[in-house]
Amino acid sequence: MESYGADLKASAGDPELTELIEMDRAQCIEDIQQLESEVIEHLLPKDLDDARNAIIECRAGVGGDEASLFCADMFHMYENFATQKGWRFEVMEISPGVSGGYKEASMLLCGENVFGTMKYESGGHRVQRVPATEVQGRLHTSAMTVAVMPEAQDIDVDMRDADLKIDFYRSGGKGGQSVNTTDSAVRVTHLPTGLVVCMQDERSQIQNKAKALRVLRSRIYDKMKTEEQEKRAMLRNEQTGSGDRSDRVRTYNFPQDRITDHRSNTTLHGLDKMLAGDLLEHFITELQHSDRAEAVKRLGEEIDQGNKDDDKKKGKKSKR
Repeated sequence: MESYGADLKASAGDPELTELIEMDRAQCIEDIQQLESEVIEHLLPKDLDDARNAIIECRAGVGGDEASLFCADMFHMYENFATQKGWRFEVMEISPGVSGGYKEASMLLCGENVFGTMKYESGGHRVQRVPATEVQGRLHTSAMTVAVMPEAQDIDVDMRDADLKIDFYRSGGKGGQSVNTTDSAVRVTHLPTGLVVCMQDERSQIQNKAKALRVLRSRIYDKMKTEEQEKRAMLRNEQTGSGDRSDRVRTYNFPQDRITDHRSNTTLHGLDKMLAGDLLEHFITELQHSDRAEAVKRLGEEIDQGNKDDDKKKGKKSKR
């Protein structure tokens, strides 16, 4: 930039030339900033799982029937969001609640960068509203949890037959062909980890077993990934971004028509739009930007520390 200072002195008394030099200088600064941003982007660690499909598991928490109704609301919100994104949506399992909600429900989303988008939904989601069954109009607080896992492939997890305990039993739930009449439901236990997956939505043992193994493989892969992240976090003495940044990641307040994400401190109004899947993109984008900013800050600190270590080594060599 020193040459620009010399050029400005030389152009003194020529307003047009001075303006051209200033415009050129501003463009160069913008180009440098863009190049710096691109270099940082390439240096940032990439999560190779971001491009994978995702399995999402929703579970009702505290709150009884209201929690199961909220669980169903969230499940359908993700279905709506997937439709908007053009992703393929496949129901893996639904365990109905007493009042029409879901005790548990899982889905598979297939498309571009699904896990990289949906991983921010992992954690506890809280709802505050007056249940339809509440005759006195009292406000209730209920909760449900969301687990988002990258879909694992056969090459990712070595699941030996000897490590699996497979049980077949009679399906429960509403009647239908082969339901409650044949042992089509499947329970698969992975003995080394103790992980258990039950599947009964399909009409045949083969279909239920295939789905159960698919979910189990992803759970094992997610467990392996989480354990590796925890090891890295201990090494650098800070918590890494694993999707579980808080027990309560978001609150849905119906009386005030307000949704608040506690990680990005983002608040929006319009619960009908949120449950229709229209506002979810905004919350996810805010979290992606926050994650990137933290990663850039961490990278800068690591580079600064590396430079300090190099200076110390050079200092020791010069003393010798």
